[in-house]
Amino acid sequence: MCGITGFTISEGSQKNYSEIISGMVNSLAHRGPNAKNSWNDEQTFLGHARLSIIDLSESSNQPMHSSDKRYVIIYNGELYNYRELKLELQRVAQGSQNQSYFFKTNSDTEVVIAAYERWGKDCLEKFNGMFAFALYDKQEKKLFIARDRLGIKPLYYAQVNNQLVFASEIRTILKSGFVENKINRNVISEYFLYQTVNAPNTIIEGVNMLMPGNYMEFKNGNLVISPYWKLNNFINSANELNYEQTCKKINELLFQSVERRLVADVPFGAFLSGGIDSSAVVGIMSKMSSQKVETFNVSFDESEFSEAVYAKKVSEKFNTNHHEIKLSPDDFLKQVPEALAAMDHPSGDGPNTYVVSKATKLAGITMALSGLGGDELFAGYDIFKRMMEIKNKSYLNIFPRPLRKIPAGIIKTKNKSIAGDKMSEVLTTEKISIDSAYPISRKIFNEEQIQKLLKNYNSPNYLSDIISKTTKPNKEHNLSYISVLEINSYMQNVLLRDTDQMSMVVALEVRVPFLDYKLAEFVLSVKDEFKFPTTPKKLLIDSLSGILPDEIINRPKMGFTLPWKHWLKNELKTFCEQNMKSLSKRDFVNENGILHLWELFLKDDKRVTWSRIWHLVVLENWMQKNNVN
Repeated sequence: MCGITGFTISEGSQKNYSEIISGMVNSLAHRGPNAKNSWNDEQTFLGHARLSIIDLSESSNQPMHSSDKRYVIIYNGELYNYRELKLELQRVAQGSQNQSYFFKTNSDTEVVIAAYERWGKDCLEKFNGMFAFALYDKQEKKLFIARDRLGIKPLYYAQVNNQLVFASEIRTILKSGFVENKINRNVISEYFLYQTVNAPNTIIEGVNMLMPGNYMEFKNGNLVISPYWKLNNFINSANELNYEQTCKKINELLFQSVERRLVADVPFGAFLSGGIDSSAVVGIMSKMSSQKVETFNVSFDESEFSEAVYAKKVSEKFNTNHHEIKLSPDDFLKQVPEALAAMDHPSGDGPNTYVVSKATKLAGITMALSGLGGDELFAGYDIFKRMMEIKNKSYLNIFPRPLRKIPAGIIKTKNKSIAGDKMSEVLTTEKISIDSAYPISRKIFNEEQIQKLLKNYNSPNYLSDIISKTTKPNKEHNLSYISVLEINSYMQNVLLRDTDQMSMVVALEVRVPFLDYKLAEFVLSVKDEFKFPTTPKKLLIDSLSGILPDEIINRPKMGFTLPWKHWLKNELKTFCEQNMKSLSKRDFVNENGILHLWELFLKDDKRVTWSRIWHLVVLENWMQKNNVN
């Protein structure tokens, strides 16, 4: 796991590019503290900061060259099936008169470069892992850049005139000086509405994100982006297995996924919240590992906020070497500035992951497994139930839209809450459906509120592009459809992005077994009747029969709850107020609207929760820290 960066240049330019690439690599030093190096020819510069996980020797430092010196690669990630591919490449070499592979390292990076040399872009179809890498062909003068199927590892880029600049982090691209520090005004309302900006766009004008399951080729100033895998393709895939067979297959795939992710040459462990997903991962790890699993739980003295009792039960069941890191809310609060400083792209989430990652790293762990992705695949969120309820209300479409506005108005008047506002808005859509309700369900503000906050707001549906590109479900796969919407929006653009930036800032690699693409493909093929959450994630629980303790299966879902509302009105009040006032002066917002929102929050207005304030505070703080205008 590392940080990568690079750029191309045009002929005749006189800048000191060696100094620029050095500065870019230094900006990624937190992602890779073990080695920093760069390489260049007359038109392409590549840089790498290494966090050593597999083959810790210096021979595996990057940029790395192919055996014939034609290709040079910078790579961020882990290829879990690299050993199998290495054997396959060696077998191919033995049967070929033209190909010969003499591996000099035990790294997965060398396997990636050898695989590309043998199969070209088709090598991506053979890879199982999380990655973003750039490979330069010196002979063709061509850059090949690819990202993993589910978007676990980030890759940002910008095309400036005929040049390309790319990196693992946006701030590194800004460090290059090729891109102006300008806010992307076309999507600022998306950030206000959804506490993030969905890929391929980012908060910075001109900087994009390579989409998951895509690769790009850059040559002679021309950039071509192509997909090699699409999650959408598996929504309606055929699966004739009965329930028992389905559970058995999920068990098999999940065990295989965890086993792949235990390959490392450094100390590793697992995050253990005590919930179903993290407990499942730890349970499987304990059965696959020859040594005690190191588990980590951040707990709080106040029982209202603590999940420690559940994590301890799981630890005792699986005999793990458990680390309970006790904090008071004030201890957590003191780390909030560090978490904000670590943020590469503003988001309404993140500090929780930072605190857990930092504590795990300080305990001597360099790689940890996480239960992220379980809720998205196995319909664990409340949004799955809500969307199915909306689908079942589609009969209301027999009433004309003007007629539906009457009960919508009554609901909004009598139920003065966020839920009431959203139900009212759903009833007044052109057609009541999952497609129309999903963007509303994910919104932070309603239409009336957002119009008061932003100038030039014209009711854009920023999730419509994701929805329009998602294969429509047949009658048996509505939950899989919602899973894909969740994965392609909230998971990829909030959870995964925050996990990457908050863990890598302390040089901790996080692996996510639930996002093994083979497991995802199969679970999406499972019919609603097997997956519908009559109890939370019943399909997953039944697939792991005997592994999870009953206390974990039947426990209430808590999440990582902290007294944010109290903090924003007390310990963080001055900080929040200063940022809200500063944000109100930005030319893309309505000053009175921003200040009034802050006042409503202080007055305990039920429609203005702390989360509707915090992501705006984070945005302004991030813009100031990064000199973005």
